[in-house]
Amino acid sequence: MEIFSLLWGTVLLRPYVFVFLAFYLTIAIINMGLARSLIFTVLAYSIAFLSEYSSTRNGFPYGFYSYIDTTRTQELWITNVPFMDSLSYSFLSYISYTVSLLFWSSLNKTGWDVRLQENPSIQSSLRVVFTGAFFFMMMDVIIDPVAFLGDRWFLGKIYTYQEEGEYFNIPLTNFAGWFLVGTAILSSFCWLNRKLEGKFPFARREIPCQALLGPGLYLGVLIFNLAVTFYIGEFLMGLSGTLIFLGILALMLYKIRNPDWLTDR
Repeated sequence: MEIFSLLWGTVLLRPYVFVFLAFYLTIAIINMGLARSLIFTVLAYSIAFLSEYSSTRNGFPYGFYSYIDTTRTQELWITNVPFMDSLSYSFLSYISYTVSLLFWSSLNKTGWDVRLQENPSIQSSLRVVFTGAFFFMMMDVIIDPVAFLGDRWFLGKIYTYQEEGEYFNIPLTNFAGWFLVGTAILSSFCWLNRKLEGKFPFARREIPCQALLGPGLYLGVLIFNLAVTFYIGEFLMGLSGTLIFLGILALMLYKIRNPDWLTDR
C-alpha cells in the first residue's frame, strides 16, 4: 500500500510529467499499438534508470551528480533515483524518435494532413537512431538548465552536480550522456522491433496529421520549459533555448513543405 501511496504522491507532486506521459502514450498507441508502446516505455525506463543509477555512483554516462532526497516521503523513489525522472525518458526519447522519422521518411501530404509513408528499413535505420538521439540530447540542452534551478519554480531543487558545469551550470558530459543513452534506447527498440515484426504487426491507426503528433508534443515540451525559463527571469538561458527551438522548428517546417527532402527518392 505504501508503494501505491508514493506513486499517487508522485502524480500529485509532478502532474505536468504525467500530462506529457498521457499525451505520449496516446500518440504512441495510435502510431504503433498498445503492445509496442508498453515495450518502448519499459525499455526506455529500464535503460534510463540504469544510466542514472550508474552516473550517481561512478559518473558514467552523465558525470557525477546526485538527487536530493527531500521528497522521498512524498513520491516514489527507486533506490536513489526518483521514479518520475527515469520515466520521463520514455516520452522524451519517443517524441525525439518521431521527429527523426519525420525528417528521414517520405511524407504523404494534403495541406496540414501529413502522414509518414511506411518504410520499415528507414524506421530502424542508424540514421534515424542517431538523429533521434541528437534531438533527444537537444531537448536536454533546454530542459536541464531550468530543471537545475527547480528551487525557483514548482519543480523544487531535486539534484546537484559534483562540479559546476560549463553550460548554465550543466556539464557538457551530461549532454554527451544523453546522446549515448538516447542512442541506446532507440537502437535497442529498433532491434527489438525488427524481431517482433513477423509476430506482431504494427497496430497502426490512420488519423489526420499523424506524422505531426509526436513532433508537436516535442515542441510542446520545449515551449513549456522555455516558458518556465523566462518566468524565473533567466533571459539569457531562455534566449539560448529559443534559438535552438526556432532552429528545430524551421527544419520541421521546411521538411513539411518539402516532403521528399532527405529521402532516397
